[in-house]
Amino acid sequence: MSTVIRCLSALVALVFMSSAGCEGDGPTPVQAEDAAGTDTGSPTAGDEGPAPDTGPVAVVSDRFTVRGTIGQIYIWKAPVEADIEVVGPDGDVVGGGATDYQGSLIVRGLEPGPGYVVRMADDPDELTDQIEVLSVEGSLPDESFYAEQTLEPGFGYITMRDGTQLSVFVSLPGPVEDGPYPTIVNYSGYSPSQPGQSLGGAAESFCGDFPVLCDAPSHPSGLLAGIGGYASVGVNMRGTGCSGGAYDFFEPLQLTDGYDVIEIVARQGWVKHNKVGMAGLSYPGISQLFVAKMRPPSLAAITPLSVIADTGTSTLIPGGIYNNGFALNWITHVLKRADPYGHKWIEKLVEAGDTVCEEHQLLHSQKEDVIAKALANPFYTDEVAKPVDPSSFVHEIEVPVFMSGQWQDEQTGPHFAALFDKFTGTDVARFVVGNGVHADGYTPQVLLDWKIFLDLYVARQVPGFTEQVQLLVPLFFAQSTGAALELPENRFEGYTDYETALADYEAEPPLRVIFDSGAHPDYPAGAPQGTFERHFDGWPLPETVAHRLYLQPDGTLGEAAPGDDGGASLFHHDPDAGSRTTLNKGSVNELQPAYEWALLADGMAAAWITAPLTEDQVYIGHGSVDLWLNSTAADADLEVNLSEVRPDGQEIYVQSGWLRASHRALRDDATELRPVKTHREEDLQPLVPGEWHEVRVEIMPFAHVFREGSSLRLSVDTPGDSRAEWNFLLLDHTDAEAHTIGHSAAWASSVALPLIGGVDVPTDRPESCTALRGQPCREYLPLENMAAP
Repeated sequence: MSTVIRCLSALVALVFMSSAGCEGDGPTPVQAEDAAGTDTGSPTAGDEGPAPDTGPVAVVSDRFTVRGTIGQIYIWKAPVEADIEVVGPDGDVVGGGATDYQGSLIVRGLEPGPGYVVRMADDPDELTDQIEVLSVEGSLPDESFYAEQTLEPGFGYITMRDGTQLSVFVSLPGPVEDGPYPTIVNYSGYSPSQPGQSLGGAAESFCGDFPVLCDAPSHPSGLLAGIGGYASVGVNMRGTGCSGGAYDFFEPLQLTDGYDVIEIVARQGWVKHNKVGMAGLSYPGISQLFVAKMRPPSLAAITPLSVIADTGTSTLIPGGIYNNGFALNWITHVLKRADPYGHKWIEKLVEAGDTVCEEHQLLHSQKEDVIAKALANPFYTDEVAKPVDPSSFVHEIEVPVFMSGQWQDEQTGPHFAALFDKFTGTDVARFVVGNGVHADGYTPQVLLDWKIFLDLYVARQVPGFTEQVQLLVPLFFAQSTGAALELPENRFEGYTDYETALADYEAEPPLRVIFDSGAHPDYPAGAPQGTFERHFDGWPLPETVAHRLYLQPDGTLGEAAPGDDGGASLFHHDPDAGSRTTLNKGSVNELQPAYEWALLADGMAAAWITAPLTEDQVYIGHGSVDLWLNSTAADADLEVNLSEVRPDGQEIYVQSGWLRASHRALRDDATELRPVKTHREEDLQPLVPGEWHEVRVEIMPFAHVFREGSSLRLSVDTPGDSRAEWNFLLLDHTDAEAHTIGHSAAWASSVALPLIGGVDVPTDRPESCTALRGQPCREYLPLENMAAP
């Protein structure tokens, strides 16, 4: 037994401590992924299947190879730095350019249809055969296209509707003949198709019970699913890994590829029910939303963890301000790894003789520069922003959805909850939320519900773990995280009838809120386990009351509006704030991260605080800080922070919001608690220096218990000093610019918070202020607001 524990401990250490490394974001994950890749063996699966130039729409000439695809034409194996022209059906040149250092070129933005030809600019009379540029709607293959493709365990390739091949890694929980198995797909631009690796050592003695330990996929969802008896298929998106094509952020080709992947995998003989689910956290969580909106018929359910609501306003440009910390770092590293041979494991495959992977690298140098595209499109548009805005399309998803996220997510952010009320196309949408960090979706308090959901909608079986796994979980989490975390009690234990279990599950409230994660008295401070939870019927919670508190001239928050003599408070723009974070060393995944949450500085912030509460108050949802603003500048970058000041003199971070004041125009669906912005260029509203303007800043969604004796504190300052990995590209102001917040009868600023009545709080205030995951703590220092002249 001890040997089994050791090998499974190694597995969970890989899952939890480097979950971001497999499916997370930023420089450290990429380093972890490449470190793992150096141990890859010498697979030969790359020699299987058709070469990439034999697809149904490829054209080969003496000087280059061409393929028509959706809205584009691929050209490779051409002379380096050669001028190439694309001629349309009417005989006019409609595109072209110079090939790159690999002799490759992609011509984008072409109208679908037949009759295109390609030629060298210096030899216009030598034309290729005619090429068809595909459309999304007109490119759907016949059933036989999917049914005729066979996937074997291990590394290999599958062919998309345009002939491009994607690299895959298939992991089965047992022999093919013992199937069929419930199956999940992990689809991203990381390394989900990286050939499997043994965890080594004692693990190799237990392949019979846990084959996944000895041929482990590189994505945590596959490892976890494999232990639970599921097959997994990791698929690299077009232009990444050993897949063909070139990378672009959720272009239509990635969506049609996702559709094709689901349909091909589902038709394998080892797939139970010939239906598959999707799984993954962060990037492969977000990708599920895009694929599911395509409605592949063989998709059973999706389980996106730690995702965004909108590419722009959730993470990249929150409140109209560029996040040049995590968001820029993430896409920079994704693009770097989408380069030819961007991962070490690719090099190893090619060195081992994989000619398919080798040829696929030729088009990787034609990736789209999505950083430049983002910088060139700072406003919301239907052409660029809407197609990558999940909040605009998740209503099209029809399959069951399980989603989890953390309010203090240091990577993708807290905005995921803005999707909850938009899943109107499915009959089943379940959500698990709590305080914590990005990778906390892979902890026991979430994983049990994840497995229950997969068992019900993918496996179609009574949910449960084997007795062996249940016994081992606390032991291997103790070794990997320092906390012997247990799986919660399986509420379906003892059920024998699947239909009864399904009906009882669907009768449960859809929203589960975990409180005080990190403060459970049975575990070390910071361990990802809540102290209690509550369940609710929808989002926003039907019982929500907008609790409005007014900013008072004496620096307090109160329920009465200020009087005529209220005045105003002033703070200066801090030009250096955008580069400061709350974590300068270590990792947020540690039980006690080394947070450095800076104190509010005199003259650089304004703050207001309530009297100590006389009873517990529970808030769940979005909030709105409704400011009357008067500035010396024509624009202002604003940050609002909500915190709890405890009776012991400690202050704990709860949530933030951000807004560039010129982006303050509201959408038609804005509410009292959620001031949704249009972020459209035509709606920009510059400030008039010296005049008053109403500016509503959204507090990102959160759930928090402010217990009796604590106070609520609201601060307003320059964006920065609030997030572990986010930076902000601020306006080019100096600290000479000043912003004034009104708190008088005429200019009554206030905050509206989502108060939930009737919630029993069975646990005491966490003993340690540093216990709550994702929520930095500091000594409370009162701030005397600077009175405006």
